[in-house]
Amino acid sequence: MNTATSTSRAPIASSSPSLATPSPAALDDAGKLLLRVAIGVLVLLHGIFKLSAGVGFIGGMLAKAGMPGSLAYLVFVGEIVAPLLLIAGVWTRAAAGVIVINMLVAIGLVHMADLFSMTKQGGWALELQGLYLFGALTVVLLGAGRFSIGGSNGRWN
Repeated sequence: MNTATSTSRAPIASSSPSLATPSPAALDDAGKLLLRVAIGVLVLLHGIFKLSAGVGFIGGMLAKAGMPGSLAYLVFVGEIVAPLLLIAGVWTRAAAGVIVINMLVAIGLVHMADLFSMTKQGGWALELQGLYLFGALTVVLLGAGRFSIGGSNGRWN
């Protein structure tokens, strides 16, 4: 008979990483990805609408403000190109900066009368524009994170 004593293995230390408890860095990167994609898709939908409807109304507002109406075509950079870069995570900070500028121009041209207004439900009249503006500004400050094509170490990511 074999009378050797059995040895028991020590339990795995609770401080070891597991799939059930992601690291804080992984959660940060996942949050950055979610914010990038959400802001990018929502702004992109406005750009897709302008592809089909045109930018004539924006040109009219620019002309009324004393600026060349041809600047209206820059909306495609702010609402098509920049959101696509944001979603992909390429030149992320610069793309988010373009969206910030796009939103500031939109607020200045279209929504200035509602800047200090509230809705009947008690919300800010510009909460959607504010979400796009401050969401994009947050991406400018945080960067893309590692879940991006450009990676987290790029100068503009």
